[in-house]
Amino acid sequence: MKYFGTDGFRGRANGSLTAIHAFRVGRFLGRYYSRGKRARIVVGKDTRLSSYTFEYAFAAGATASGADVYLLHVTTTPSVAYVVRTENMDCGVMISASHNLFADNGIKLFGGDGEKLGEDVLQQVEDYLDGGTLPLATGADIGRTVDYVAGRNRYLAYLLSLPKTSLRGLRVGLDCANGSAWALAKTVFDALGAQVYLIGATPDGTNINAGCGSTKPAALAELVRLNSLDVGFAFDGDADRCICVDEKGNIVDGDGILYVCARHMKERGELGGGVVTTIVSNLALARALERAGIVVTHVQVGDKYVTEEMASRGAMLGGEPSGHIVFRKYAGTGDGILTAIMVAEIMLERKSPLSCLLRGYRPYPQKRSDVPCKNAARTLQQEGVRRAVERAERLSGGRVIVRPSGTEPVLRILAECEDESAASDAVGIIERAVVSAEEAL
Repeated sequence: MKYFGTDGFRGRANGSLTAIHAFRVGRFLGRYYSRGKRARIVVGKDTRLSSYTFEYAFAAGATASGADVYLLHVTTTPSVAYVVRTENMDCGVMISASHNLFADNGIKLFGGDGEKLGEDVLQQVEDYLDGGTLPLATGADIGRTVDYVAGRNRYLAYLLSLPKTSLRGLRVGLDCANGSAWALAKTVFDALGAQVYLIGATPDGTNINAGCGSTKPAALAELVRLNSLDVGFAFDGDADRCICVDEKGNIVDGDGILYVCARHMKERGELGGGVVTTIVSNLALARALERAGIVVTHVQVGDKYVTEEMASRGAMLGGEPSGHIVFRKYAGTGDGILTAIMVAEIMLERKSPLSCLLRGYRPYPQKRSDVPCKNAARTLQQEGVRRAVERAERLSGGRVIVRPSGTEPVLRILAECEDESAASDAVGIIERAVVSAEEAL
């Protein structure tokens, strides 16, 4: 698709993604869902400076097409999905560029079921963005905006209803990435009885994900070590991801979280059709889970592919190394705060620190790199890059994955093998070839 990638329409704010784009997306969705009725669309945003611009531009477009727009204001992506699903909304919109830095922004779209909007509708949105026309609502058909903080509060109440036990006595570190979770995560863990230590909770519009959050968990690891905490949880800008830190200060990514949760859920007969993860998941995870009698299915990178496969297989758990974890019984999309609650509850129920719950899973060494590219898909097809990938695979003796990002203008490189230095060498070979190809284009 031209505008929408694996996680919405994302780009540099008022560069490749403008307020006019947001207005026109609102115009289309407002009209699309208002056929024969007045549509109801819920909108949330993260803490980026530009999120106000895109929120109001979208609302203007949607109301001009005859829809009512319910504003959750600063909230998390999973809260938008929850409100759409439980409040009988026609669709949901989240203004966020997730884990990207503040200069970027994005528009994520959800259907009435709380799942990512289908590609058939997204294609219609794209067609309209490229020059389509629609009539404006007039008179009493013009829509209105509604302050809907109540919807966000109902989402918080839902999270609080999920744990079967109190978290009293648990010392928890939270890194809210100066993003959507800053006002929600502490509220939840305080109410559940945990003793909370908080960082990344002073958003100023420009510091979202800056040296903090799920993509930069070193600060949280230091917080856990210095304060002898039981566990730490780091979220990304819109809080649909969670990365953990164990009591020793070791970082536990989405693969580790899946391992802990899958074994726990299997013992309770709650796993359904196994675990779904992506092709960049550590191979050691699949082998460890298979030893435990758990079927693992791999799909393309992107949480929408994970959720689609989960639905088709009846799987109740899925996710990605990045920390998108989906508990299908409770949510149709990744939810960082929900993931943190689940891990904390497992620790208390099993009376075990997180490091012990990870016994039996030892990830193979991986090296990753993101190389900026003007056109990542075209660069990947260059002869020099293809040969470099083949050479890297031969030399490493492991596996190499090179793919265009679905959310950023970069080529993502992953090398995984038993020898960490060989993985580093493999990544270096491909990096140099990509840079050379970019310079030649």
